[in-house]
Amino acid sequence: MAEPAMSVSPYWELTFDADGDTDGGKRDRLLAGVAEHDVRDLVVFSHGWNSDRSGATRLYSRFFAPIPALAPAARLGYVGVVWPSMRFSDEPIPDFPRALAAELPPRPALDKDTRHALLETFPGRATVIDQIARMLDQQPREERELEEFGRLVRLLVDVVPPGPQVLFAADTMAEGVQQSEPLMFSGSTAEICEEFARALAELESPGGRAGFSLPNPWDGAHELLRQATYYAMKRRAGTVGERGLGRVVGQLAAKAPNTRVHLVGHSFGARLVSFALRGLPQGVRTVKSVTLLQGAFSHYAFAARLPHDPRAGGVLQGQHLRIDGPLVCCHSRHDSALGTIYPLASRMAGDAQGAAAELALARGLGAKWGAMGYGGVQAVPGTQAFKLAAALKAKLPASGCVNVDAAEVVRRGGAPSGAHSDIVHRELAQLVVAAGRIR
Repeated sequence: MAEPAMSVSPYWELTFDADGDTDGGKRDRLLAGVAEHDVRDLVVFSHGWNSDRSGATRLYSRFFAPIPALAPAARLGYVGVVWPSMRFSDEPIPDFPRALAAELPPRPALDKDTRHALLETFPGRATVIDQIARMLDQQPREERELEEFGRLVRLLVDVVPPGPQVLFAADTMAEGVQQSEPLMFSGSTAEICEEFARALAELESPGGRAGFSLPNPWDGAHELLRQATYYAMKRRAGTVGERGLGRVVGQLAAKAPNTRVHLVGHSFGARLVSFALRGLPQGVRTVKSVTLLQGAFSHYAFAARLPHDPRAGGVLQGQHLRIDGPLVCCHSRHDSALGTIYPLASRMAGDAQGAAAELALARGLGAKWGAMGYGGVQAVPGTQAFKLAAALKAKLPASGCVNVDAAEVVRRGGAPSGAHSDIVHRELAQLVVAAGRIR
């Protein structure tokens, strides 16, 4: 398949592996190219957990397209971050044609594109993936078969992995560093699958209309697989951000100290660019803005103290102060991936609440396990809040955290993710330009 044409120039790609190591050739081309093109403002975008390289490149091209006209006098450059993520082909992405949509099997069977993505994302696990696909296809009725499915999923994602990734699973200090199996993998697989199946039925038939039939636990098994890859991608995003992108931004600051860097991230890409702040070398002040689009991590990540546990804070507490500009967090109530499924997946950190209680809590902004992209940054004093239209008319704060309710444009998408990927809008590109004071 031909590479999609990029809408802007100059454009560079940064590629990282799961441990945050970068492709040296691409990094060196970026460092040399920024100086050669005399780039004043460099916009760096990271895709989320549900993207492959071709999908990420299309996203970057479409998102970047309006920016030159929004800042015609600026000397701009663009970077697309590519990291080993995982795409489930059954998730609808607004404005993006779904390849072979008519051939997608009904849940819970595993479609061929998702199976291929699993093979690429988890190399060396082909036999395990074949067994998982077979069980999803056959849906055996015995509960012990669901437990076997859970064992295979644990084996696939390497719950406690070797290497640096184990250090990047937590969003708050209350979660700690995961050294043992999270609750989702150590508890009853059958019960977890039933809870996911109920949540999915509610998303697909809101208002209780799904209650006339018992949800299929194998629908929940399919979701368990999705959320297990979510857990692995969460670790990777933090690892790539701190050990990879943060270091490259530091190298760029040494090579081109007058280049202003603007970090943008979607979903787990928002987690990635936020952890990049923690990886910046001491004294680097070239990051002038960070824009989080439907961030899939805890809304307490930047908090010094957690409302439910004042002894603990977020793992990124104070990191927003490393930005010489604002941290802008876009959120939408139409994002059901973060408003409903995210709290269930957060049980992976070992929280003792039942999934039903977490689901109820998630529908309020004070939810213990709420996500950035659903309710914005929480528990950071001085955080300002705007509706999107007002933010585009106002002069955004020059520093600190800023919540922007983007529900007026981030609103399209079907179950199970809702509007989570509905981010290709001129208004959001305009917000990036405003946040970075790009002129």
